[in-house]
Amino acid sequence: MLPEDFSYINSSAKEINSSLPSLPIWLKKVFVVLGGYIFTTGLLICYIAITSGSKRSIGLFTTVFFAGLASIGLMTVINFIIDSDFKLILLLFTIPWLISLFAYFIPSKICTNK
Repeated sequence: MLPEDFSYINSSAKEINSSLPSLPIWLKKVFVVLGGYIFTTGLLICYIAITSGSKRSIGLFTTVFFAGLASIGLMTVINFIIDSDFKLILLLFTIPWLISLFAYFIPSKICTNK
């Protein structure tokens, strides 16, 4: 667990580790999975936004917007709430999502291979 986690739950590392000794091992696996989720979501959102070409619609934009908001957006907000040491790094991870939103407005000739 991170220092901000202990302060948020009003506990110490010693208390947690003595009562739940396997927690750090489990949390490492959780964070690996979450990292893969963040990367994949960002990659897919960028792909959808950039390759949509002439198929642009308000539905596509809405999908890309809410997909990013529900994934990296929510994670970033929660990390600001718990005052994470990594909140600014997570804020940087929103860049692919923002790029995909701006890419929606780029003329389709730029975004396609034609």
